[in-house]
This record gives sequence, structure tokens and C-alpha cells, in this order.
Amino acid sequence: MDTPTLSRRHFGLVSLAALLQSQLIATDKTTTGKVRHSACKWCYKDIPLEDFCIAAKQIGLESVELLDPPDFATVKKHGLHCAMVSFPTIEGPGGVKIGPIPKGWNRIEHHDLLVQAYEPLLKASAEAGFKQVICFSGNRDGMSDEQGLENCAKGLQRLLPLCEQLGVTLVMELLNSKVNHPDYMCDKSAWGVALCKKLGSPHFKLLYDIYHMQIMEGDVIATIQRDHAYFAHYHTGGVPGRAEIDETQELNYPAIIQAIQETGYTGYLGQEFIPKRPDKLASLKQGVQICTV
Repeated sequence: MDTPTLSRRHFGLVSLAALLQSQLIATDKTTTGKVRHSACKWCYKDIPLEDFCIAAKQIGLESVELLDPPDFATVKKHGLHCAMVSFPTIEGPGGVKIGPIPKGWNRIEHHDLLVQAYEPLLKASAEAGFKQVICFSGNRDGMSDEQGLENCAKGLQRLLPLCEQLGVTLVMELLNSKVNHPDYMCDKSAWGVALCKKLGSPHFKLLYDIYHMQIMEGDVIATIQRDHAYFAHYHTGGVPGRAEIDETQELNYPAIIQAIQETGYTGYLGQEFIPKRPDKLASLKQGVQICTV
């Protein structure tokens, strides 16, 4: 039996239709759940905030984060957001600093001071329009993870009514205890998720730091797919060494960012690697490009 002869023009129309359809699919993938770009200012300590904000806008950042209230006016002047406000520090007995990573919410004796420090910070953040404030579990120092979780929940519960009133979320960071922060308690995503479930509030979530969790437990994409409902924010960093997130390290950031987007996440992605190259802003620009998928 003879088969019909299809014209070259017909093939051209079919090919064009297929191309247009693929472009529509690609457009949908890139616009749905698009991650907005941010950077942690502490990684660029030698660049004044004013100059960094100008560069950030040129690079395409929408946020500069881990800032304190005195910095808020500067970022707002440049039309930038602060996706994650830094932690407060308050002096405890014997001059010990309460609030930074080692001395956090897992100690009952810290709770009064932490509440005293966090209340004005939450209010200042909300007034500026910044809706997420970082917090830490503190180090174990001989305490069991179970007791630490109970203690964190008791202390954080005291701030949740104010968080709800202000529309602000407290976000506990997941950090590695293997390389950078020995003895830190909130060093596994499962522990952090358990704390979220215990508190049962949309105003308490986790900062999933990709660098830290790759070191502690790996399985980054599967963890994001499973537990993304508890992750309010994400940080990057090259493994090993916390340097640039390019081909010099082991993580496949385009695949990770794609997985984050597929969860429907519409928040910010904070670049938190420490540039090793002389042109630090060029490294930041490269990181943003790598994560624009």
C-alpha cells in the first residue's frame, strides 16, 4: 500500500509547533516557583554595606541578609529586602554572650534573656517589613537531644504569640557540628523537623543550609522534597571548604535549585559561600548565575 507523501512545508509546521510547545513548557518551568536571590553580608566584610547594596542591585540580588536593625535603612534605600534578619546578643551571667550559635534556646536558664533580646528585634524587623529572624538551638554541652528539643520548644513558645501578631517567623538554622560548629544541637534536619512539629506553628520554621546539611547527612534533594514544608529559607555554600559553588566542589547546585523550585518555594535563596578568589563580587555574580535555573 502506498503511503501519503508529506511535504517539506508540513514537516516545517510540525517542527515549529513542537518548538513553540517546548518553549511554553520551558517558560512555565522558569516562572513557577522562581527563587529570588539574596546574599549574606558577613561573607563580604571588607565591602561597606552601601557599596555592597549598589553591587547587589547590579548583580540582580533582591535581598541582603543577616543584617541588624541599624542596617535596615541602607538596604531599604536601595530597594532591597532583608530575607533573614540576624540574631540578637545579650549579656548573661559572667559576661557570657547569649544569643549567638553556642548559647541558644536549648537552655532553660537562657530563656528570659533571649525573650528580652528577641522581642524588640522582632518588632523592629516587622516595622521594617522584614519577616524572618534567625535563631539557634545552642550547643549540647552534655545535654541529650531529647531534652534540648523540649527546652527549645518551651522557650520559643513564649515568642510565638508575638510572632503571630507581627507576622514574623522565627527560623532556626541547621548547622553542621562536624566541621564548623562542634557540639551544635540542631545539626540534623530530622531534629529540626521534630521541633517544628512539636511547636506546630507556621511562625517557626527551619533554615536549610545546603552546605551544612551536605556535610552532616547528604541526601539533599530527597530531604528537600520530603521536608520542604518546614524550610522557610535556604543557604548555599561549596563543599568542601565553603568556597565558590561552581565546578570546584561536589554539589550540583542547578539540580538542587530545580528541586527547590519544584516544591513551589517562592522565597529567597541566600548565597553564603566565602569567596576565595580576589574578585569576590565576580564570584557572587557567578553563584547567582549558577542558581538561576
